[in-house]
Amino acid sequence: MSTIILGIESSCDDTSAAIIKDGYLLSNVVASQAVHEAYGGVVPELASRAHQQNIVPVVHEALKRAGVSKEELSAIAFTRGPGLMGSLLVGVSFAKGMARSLGIPMIDVNHLSGHVLAHFIQVKDEEHKQPVFPFLCLLVSGGNSQIILVKAYNDMEILGQTIDDAAGEAIDKCSKVMGLGYPGGPIIDKLARQGNPKAYSFSKPHIPGLDYSFSGLKTSFLYSLRNWLQEEPDFIERHKADLAASLEATIVDILMDKLRKAAKQYAIRQVAVAGGVSANNGLRNAFMDYAKRYGWDVFIPQFGYTTDNAAMIAMAGYFKYQDRDFCPMEAPAYSRVTL
Repeated sequence: MSTIILGIESSCDDTSAAIIKDGYLLSNVVASQAVHEAYGGVVPELASRAHQQNIVPVVHEALKRAGVSKEELSAIAFTRGPGLMGSLLVGVSFAKGMARSLGIPMIDVNHLSGHVLAHFIQVKDEEHKQPVFPFLCLLVSGGNSQIILVKAYNDMEILGQTIDDAAGEAIDKCSKVMGLGYPGGPIIDKLARQGNPKAYSFSKPHIPGLDYSFSGLKTSFLYSLRNWLQEEPDFIERHKADLAASLEATIVDILMDKLRKAAKQYAIRQVAVAGGVSANNGLRNAFMDYAKRYGWDVFIPQFGYTTDNAAMIAMAGYFKYQDRDFCPMEAPAYSRVTL
């Protein structure tokens, strides 16, 4: 009998549903929220309201595209946390109601482990190389920058993480300072391809161990920009491509330097990247460069699986279903949690 998992993701501002059957992805539907662009960041109350509007049609569309009826589902996997509480509650409540009505088990998924397990998403008739345990995963997003030792799907250890801002957060804030809009990641990425990454230099942190820090870089960028604008009022407009390229290069250098140290320290050459910032071209190119330089076997997810999506939640749920690792109906959402 087939194992069919419905995955639901609603941790931030994307409502997503996906279907995985016997380990293969059949559908992955994502509804994004453009309402936040006017505010330069995600507004929690608006996000939760949009999830309420989107959740039913998104789940319906995922089932339709997969050619699966709700009665065929084996279990429902959902993001339990971390994330925005109002957004999480929409997905958690929907999953509970649907699971109870169908009489099937629920599977709670840690959003961060979902990003890591996105590397195991498979689509039939498509070749996809998967990492072998144990492997290192650099998880970089708007809220997280972590180096994770992945020993098994349910055994992950954080080796290093940011002590202040995350890499994606630093990019978004610097983009906002430049007046480029939100979200800043895709804008900076696009501009960086046209600029000189060595045009400007910014402060790099000196943090012991494998932890990261990006607040100093953000401050250095802000002060440098302020000084340049005093000398040249239209400095940003004239040099925005070089600024973006230099900022991106600095962040990528910081990320990769610690990852290289972790790979050497733990003698691991299976190295992966996950999270929204893994869509960045500069970071992807650096991964390929390090693969050649240090003999790494690297794993980079498809663009569709880098940002928040339910395919990764369904994949994590599929792993847990094999071990009958279900959660009780009364399980609450949690806004803050580590791996």
